[in-house]
Amino acid sequence: MKLLTKLTLFITLSKLAIVVLFVFLLPNLIERIASQYTDFYLKEQQKKVMQIISKNGIDYYLQGEESMGSYTMLKEEYISLSPTEPRLYPDTIETSERIVEGDTLNYRLLTHNFLADKKHYLLEIGKTTATISQYNRPLQRVASYVLIALILFTLIADLIYTRFLLAPLGWIIKSKLVNRRFPFNDNPHPVKTSTSDFQYLDNSLITLMNQIHEAFEKEREFTANASHELMTPISILQNKIENLMGEAEVGEMVQRKLIEMHRTLNRLKKIVNSLLLISRIDNEQFSRSEVVSLKELIGDVMEDISHRLEEKEIDFKLNLSNDVQIKNCNRDLLYQLFYNLINNAIKYNKENGSIKVYDALHSGSFYQIFIEDTGIGIPSDDIPTIFNRFKKSNLAEAGGYGLGLSIVKSIANYHKISIDVTSAVNKGTTFTLVFPKEVIQ
Repeated sequence: MKLLTKLTLFITLSKLAIVVLFVFLLPNLIERIASQYTDFYLKEQQKKVMQIISKNGIDYYLQGEESMGSYTMLKEEYISLSPTEPRLYPDTIETSERIVEGDTLNYRLLTHNFLADKKHYLLEIGKTTATISQYNRPLQRVASYVLIALILFTLIADLIYTRFLLAPLGWIIKSKLVNRRFPFNDNPHPVKTSTSDFQYLDNSLITLMNQIHEAFEKEREFTANASHELMTPISILQNKIENLMGEAEVGEMVQRKLIEMHRTLNRLKKIVNSLLLISRIDNEQFSRSEVVSLKELIGDVMEDISHRLEEKEIDFKLNLSNDVQIKNCNRDLLYQLFYNLINNAIKYNKENGSIKVYDALHSGSFYQIFIEDTGIGIPSDDIPTIFNRFKKSNLAEAGGYGLGLSIVKSIANYHKISIDVTSAVNKGTTFTLVFPKEVIQ
């Protein structure tokens, strides 16, 4: 999963968690706020009453009576003033019941004791609990709408900023990693960003790519030079051995030794020629201007190699349902690629085994060719390294030096063909060649 996707999920889920938590706590919060506001309102009413009594006297309320009581028409608010025992109690605010005109109502009630005209009085100011909670639901709804709006706004802002913040990382991946083909011949340019971490990552990748390219160039140059230098002494040795073999004075035992030496030199010459071929492919010394029919090409390979099938009595089936043509390629190199793969399928196959070559065309996307055999197979530990030079499989026959598949890999990379290998020991191996749509005619 991409980093941007993970951050988007985290931001979205965290905002959603905040909404769920707020909605869960909202009723208690609204109720507490309403209760605290009511207590504040009662205290303010108490202050107003006490100011009026201080200014106008207690008779302003009592009007000659010993006590007074008043309430609104709907009995939502309640006030009472009455004499009490000569003892001062602390002020309290609590929920209590009062009977008003025969109705028992719950009030949020403030009680206050005070002294006026040398008498003790009890002041009660109340507000029905029903009126306190009547606005809870509208307040919860408004608060929920405001919260959702804020969450959506912050979510969009976070996503835009996150995308903007991670844009340099996407440019680094696109310019340095995606669709980059070894050996990195072009000079990578630094990505413009003010984030020091991204600058460090970008510069490190550029440095690493330059080091890899430099090391590859040195290896390629050494391989080419060494191969050229080796060809001269090998040819000289071959000529001398051939001349010695033609001498009449050479005995039978020496003749056998000379034949073995000549065979070894031939094998060494093939290795050097293979290294030269790989070096030329890596140096892009072959043209890619031909259009080749794969069906016709594989048919030519089979004509040249059919005698080997007969020797091991191997059943060969060629089933290419699509006559696909490959453009911008080199026919000789593609011939070498299929020759090596089919030759290996014969070489490491069992007596009376079989080889199948078939295809699959994914219209508008890519084209696949499968080379399947019933041979000795490749151990799973060897599969990742079978294309490495001079790497020989544990089950390979003596004399195999691993350059055949290295040539195959170099040719495939040169033509932007990807290779996949599946194998099971003593059951067989399948090589899958994938041709991208840009090389299909």
